[in-house]
Amino acid sequence: MPEVMSAPVGTAGRVIEGPVRVAEAGQVGMVTIKADLGLPALAEAVRAACGLDVPAPLTVSLGDERAVVWMAPDELLVMVPASEAAGVAADLEAALGGVHAMVVDVSSARAVFRLEGALAGEVLAKGAPLDFRDGAFPVGTARRTHLGPVAVGIWREAAERWVLVAFRSYAPYTADWLAAAVAPGSEVGHF
Repeated sequence: MPEVMSAPVGTAGRVIEGPVRVAEAGQVGMVTIKADLGLPALAEAVRAACGLDVPAPLTVSLGDERAVVWMAPDELLVMVPASEAAGVAADLEAALGGVHAMVVDVSSARAVFRLEGALAGEVLAKGAPLDFRDGAFPVGTARRTHLGPVAVGIWREAAERWVLVAFRSYAPYTADWLAAAVAPGSEVGHF
């Protein structure tokens, strides 16, 4: 019997305006790598596949339309344009063929939200148990945490630009949560 997958659940480009602008990014290429992050072969494979370095713990390496996010002591998330994900995954798998590693294209499994505005850290602090102030979460920082009950990855691309990744099945809930958190008048003045 052929494998049948349902259409991805998501918010298909939903944009939420308020003191912080939130936009669901649509389809983004994402490849998970599980391996010993200190392996020279991994660093070479990642650099060859997307032109970026393996990030230090709790950080993200950023490039034009690409990122490599530290997700755990043995896990990276490689972000590329959706059209490149399958090729990047194949290149990484081939380059890591002699190494104990796992490479999986997870593009359809996750949704990406971009938050922009001076109060974006405050919005995230409403639901995540982290300190998002500049000194504690500078540009280039990445963390795995929860936003309310949803497991997420969050990183800071610029002073007023953040990225949040959640499982796609939680995209509608996450979008609704973010819409409530950025509603005009919901500012708490924490930052």
